[in-house]
Amino acid sequence: MSGPYPIRGSVVLPEAELVWRFSRSSGPGGQHVNTSDSRVELSFDLANTRALPEVWKARALERLGSRLVGGVVTVRASEHRSQWRNRETAAVRLAALLAEATAPPPKPRRATKVPRGINERRLREKKARSDTKRGRAGRDW
Repeated sequence: MSGPYPIRGSVVLPEAELVWRFSRSSGPGGQHVNTSDSRVELSFDLANTRALPEVWKARALERLGSRLVGGVVTVRASEHRSQWRNRETAAVRLAALLAEATAPPPKPRRATKVPRGINERRLREKKARSDTKRGRAGRDW
């Protein structure tokens, strides 16, 4: 693998905690497809990892709750015909998934008021447009 796959900052996917499974991929491929295990399943035990800070781990467990099976997140890749490229795809996909799941929540939006001048200008322009249109109607040319 071309590896280390960064999650965020200096935190990377720990190679020792990744579990790889390979199986035969579906789809076209001729005789080669019957003999090669090109589909990749990459599993990462999120609940028991020590590679992530506790805050990140709690955030990821909460956000990925529907994808976890026993605290383990699994990513599958079978787009490519070679196992090597599917391994790369799965690892990048897992790193991106964890990066998104461990990201801090966005800052809450602060409600702001429309300035009076802008509102008055909008109403003034609206009135002028209304007068223009009213001036067109009712004339007998």
